[in-house]
Amino acid sequence: MLGWGVDRLRADMSRLLAILFHQGVLDEQFLQLQQLQDESSPNFVSEVVNIYFHESEKLLRNLRALLLDREFSDYKKMGIHLNQFMGSSSSIGAKRVRNVCVAFRAASEQNNRAGCLRALELLEHEYCYLKNKLHELFQMEQQRVLAAGVRDPLHQQH
Repeated sequence: MLGWGVDRLRADMSRLLAILFHQGVLDEQFLQLQQLQDESSPNFVSEVVNIYFHESEKLLRNLRALLLDREFSDYKKMGIHLNQFMGSSSSIGAKRVRNVCVAFRAASEQNNRAGCLRALELLEHEYCYLKNKLHELFQMEQQRVLAAGVRDPLHQQH
């Protein structure tokens, strides 16, 4: 029975990843990140992604603060934040978030405040969707590891 649970979780994870790739939420960079994970670093992907989440939330707060400032005119500073966001999103394979950053940067280069506000809304939406889906994936992974450990306690990592 437990083995079946592990297989089902693995299949559910594969299905979720396939959906995220099909939707363009993730790209092959995420798979490359997964390939770096092994027994010596079993939480590598979730640790890297959690650092990304922490940094991204700071960048989103900074972008929102810049745009909501009535005196705002520093589009160059906004571009710097967006370049950071694009780079970190690319490094974990967050394709749709990166693409929204590209459009956001284009609006900021044109000093288009309304376009920037629309892009910020879309960026926050895409980021939240990515975060929720990756949390779901990591929860499945934890359940799979626990189920596998229960099934095979001799090979459990401590």
